[in-house]
Amino acid sequence: MHGLPPVTLERIGDAPPQPLPAPASADAQPLSGVRVLDFTRIIAGPVAGRTLAAHGADVLLVTAAHLPSIAPLVIDTGRGKRSCQLDLRDPDDKRTLHKLLHGADVMVQGYRPGGLAELGVGPEAAARARPGIVYVSLSAYGHVGPWSHKRGFDSLVQTATGFNDAEARAAGGEAGCNTPRPLPAQVLDHAAGYLLAFGAMAALHRRAVEGGSWHVRVSLAQVGQWLRGLGRVPDGLKAPEQKIDDIADLLEAVPSGFGMLTVVRHAAQLSETRARWTLPSEPLGTHAPEWLPRA
Repeated sequence: MHGLPPVTLERIGDAPPQPLPAPASADAQPLSGVRVLDFTRIIAGPVAGRTLAAHGADVLLVTAAHLPSIAPLVIDTGRGKRSCQLDLRDPDDKRTLHKLLHGADVMVQGYRPGGLAELGVGPEAAARARPGIVYVSLSAYGHVGPWSHKRGFDSLVQTATGFNDAEARAAGGEAGCNTPRPLPAQVLDHAAGYLLAFGAMAALHRRAVEGGSWHVRVSLAQVGQWLRGLGRVPDGLKAPEQKIDDIADLLEAVPSGFGMLTVVRHAAQLSETRARWTLPSEPLGTHAPEWLPRA
């Protein structure tokens, strides 16, 4: 993991160049017509899928009834996506997944290292089944080194990358003399999510120009090292906590499958291809496991 950049792209198969779908209308977004299989849960991976959806991709979240979920996160990260359920232990559902894979442009996954490979949908198998796929993998500690096989999540990786000690020092303690302090948000998760989406877009561009199948990798530890390298805001812990009234101008009310939601509007300001979510958050498993027709 040490020395790796926050995002890596690797060509893992041959395929002819595949340009992005042509715009179907004057208000089409950059990723309109791009199909994304979202095999992620909790925060980092789902943020990536939500970001791709905001730029027009058809994002199909794939989960299963037996997998745990956190309702507020499903609501927040479900904007712009459709959601189906497939149990990959079931042969029929596994065949349905392979059918979806053949029609996908991007697959984003955050399962334990090697987990999907055991089910026959690892990066190399996906590239053989669907030449030109952009396969995007999230891990805790990266794909090389003695911890590459370990599972993990944001809070654990904050500790492993020194954030908790650094926060304790910034709060006035010496190393080992104060209680470790977590960051006030799951910053590794959110940053990793946006970098996963960035990597997917970069790989789609390479696919369009050079051809090939591509593997994008992001790890929470790589992201943590990168963020720590940016330095600290002086006296950042003295900043006042924000209240909802302080950000009222950034919020909007939208309908959803969970009722009316008050949400943060998309932050991107683009003059010609406005980032937006055209589909509301819906309960898991609301939609059929199929692609929408390309416009």
